[in-house]
Formats: sequence, C-alpha cells, structure tokens
Amino acid sequence: MAISIRLTPEDEARLDALARRTGRSKTFYIREAIHAHLGELEERFWADSVVHEWENTGRQSRPAQELWDELGG
Repeated sequence: MAISIRLTPEDEARLDALARRTGRSKTFYIREAIHAHLGELEERFWADSVVHEWENTGRQSRPAQELWDELGG
C-alpha cells in the first residue's frame, strides 16, 4: 500500500541525513519507525477508549490498594 505523509522540514532533514549516512532508503526507516511503534500506539489508543468507556458508565473508581485488600492480596 502506498501512502503519502507530510514531514516537518526538520524531520525531513533528519531522515535524509540518516538515509545518506547509512545507505538505506528513507522508506526503509519510515517502515522501521512504524513497525517499532505501531504496537505501542495501538495499546495507547485502546487504553484511552477503555478509560472513556469506563467514564461514561458513571461508576466510581477506587484506589488499586483498596481492591487488592478486598481480594485478600
């Protein structure tokens, strides 16, 4: 799949310099960055949606230690 992205001039310069220094393509480094961080982004946005769903229930949260004490931990 081909996509188009807009980089800041600073990011473009850094990517160009990295590609020149290493002899690899800019596409290689963009793919590497996506691969390295996609899981982290998926987790972060999943967590945000879970928190949002919880907040919409109107239920009260409580400290984790209180829950652990209740569970006998």
